[in-house]
Amino acid sequence: MPSKKASSTSKQLSHELPKTPTGIIGLDEITVGGLPTGRPTLVCGSAGCGKTLLSLEFIVRGAQEYNEPGVFIAFEEKADELATNVASLGFDLQKLQDQKKIKIDYIHIDRSEIEETGEYDLEGLFIRLNYAIDSIGAKRVVLDTIENLFSGLTNQAILRAELRRLFQFLKDKGVTAIITGERGEKTLTRQGLEEYVSDCVILLDHRIINQISTRRLRIVKYRGTLHGTNEYPFLIDEDGISVLPVTSLKLNKAVSSDRFSSGIPALDKMLSKGGFYRGSSILVSGTAGTGKTSVAASFCNEACNRGEKCMFFAFEESPAQIIRNMRSIGMDLQQHVDSGLLQFYASRPTLYGLEMHLVAIHKAIRRFKPQVVVLDPITNLITVGSVSDVKSMLVRLIDFLQEEQITVMFTALSLNTVVNEQTDEGVSSLVDAWLMIRDIEMNGERNRGLYIMKSRGMKHSNQVREFVISDNGLDLIDVYLGPDGILTGSAREAQMLLEETGQVLQTHAVGVKDRELLRKRKVLESKIESLRSEFESTEEELNKAYVENAIKKEVLEQNRQKLTTLRGKNISDADSEDEIKKTKKKK
Repeated sequence: MPSKKASSTSKQLSHELPKTPTGIIGLDEITVGGLPTGRPTLVCGSAGCGKTLLSLEFIVRGAQEYNEPGVFIAFEEKADELATNVASLGFDLQKLQDQKKIKIDYIHIDRSEIEETGEYDLEGLFIRLNYAIDSIGAKRVVLDTIENLFSGLTNQAILRAELRRLFQFLKDKGVTAIITGERGEKTLTRQGLEEYVSDCVILLDHRIINQISTRRLRIVKYRGTLHGTNEYPFLIDEDGISVLPVTSLKLNKAVSSDRFSSGIPALDKMLSKGGFYRGSSILVSGTAGTGKTSVAASFCNEACNRGEKCMFFAFEESPAQIIRNMRSIGMDLQQHVDSGLLQFYASRPTLYGLEMHLVAIHKAIRRFKPQVVVLDPITNLITVGSVSDVKSMLVRLIDFLQEEQITVMFTALSLNTVVNEQTDEGVSSLVDAWLMIRDIEMNGERNRGLYIMKSRGMKHSNQVREFVISDNGLDLIDVYLGPDGILTGSAREAQMLLEETGQVLQTHAVGVKDRELLRKRKVLESKIESLRSEFESTEEELNKAYVENAIKKEVLEQNRQKLTTLRGKNISDADSEDEIKKTKKKK
């Protein structure tokens, strides 16, 4: 079904010309709304390109989805044959006929019946067609194929006149008509006139390139409106026809600033601790055996753990093989398959051409509506196309995914060949983030190194990390610098052990020195204590002598004072006696 965006575009660009939607996936986008309403459209091409199926699907989709009854006039196949041919596509023509939604009429053309007295007359066809249209109120009409009406007619004037009558009859009835025609050698149709009187001409092509078949559709002309002019691949499968628009010509896609985890915490730290932007495109490239599929599987596993749908397109391994291999590193993808969050689409690149692969991917994504998509690996597509063809396909795919805000991760195999290097470089310019995984061989050992070549719109580490795959999953080990540069694997472990041993010895040596220092400290403290005791003893003796001297001085002073006192008393007594004696003498 056409998207809402296509519908809005249709209203903006085709307001001057009424259009009838076909209901065919992609065709309404290319025609910007559908086929011209009330006008005839010529669908031409060689045998087996899908003209009858396209016109029949136009009738069925109109009856089922747009409530527009349709008439299908077949000149080659009977109604029961047509019903059998399209039953595998899910179209029940008999049921639609019983419901009066469509009418299929087989008309056997015998030139002698419509040619009278040397003149060519389609009046009988007009009467029958008019009845069929009026009987169900048809809005859509198909005539398949027009060559049967004019086979053997050589008079170009009569042919042109009858063609104009036929096309004018359909316009007068106001029906939107498809007329199919076989392709001529040098013209679009065998008669070379139908394309000139048709308002819209669609050319179908079925070509074989390198033993790979591809169907393409091109709108040769469309009067009164804009339309896509490129060749567009289309796919015929169990759902009918799906046409793939090439790409948008304008770089006006919406972007998101939301970020989510890659599934490897250490890688998220390298990406400014935030992971990738939602809706971005990521390339993981590396040589064989470096773990590209494991990174992609971890990316899917993390998305499913967040409750988001993920679609894994595998071009190298089967789903069962991928699920089994991921169990060995601690990831159970089967639980996500069982829950409906993870869906695998596995096919060999040689199954289709590049364009058909693109159509199939488009269709699978539109049906499942995932938030995350993985393609593993894109370099296998080189087997069915050139480097430029693969790049062109991926441009269209990335454009489509960005339009739908779907995050995609590609894996690419890098080899020492020009082709693969060109593929890596060509794709890397398209993506938003590029992770490189390289082999690091040294000391007879092979290890992995991962680094970020680019990541648009965010800061990221410029250092190499050792990429380790273990039973517990994926991890990135911080950069370890040894005497001779970056060390990985056993060399890193050996250097770490060596440094750890040196650290232990250093710690032991420091311990010995600490204990020796402690002993010396205790000895010195003991000596200090002894000297302090000796000092205190000496100080005490000195204090004792000082006290004794002070006491002696005090005693002497006391004695001196006593003697002084005694001497003073004796002198006074003597004086008294002398006075007495003097008194007696006077008497």
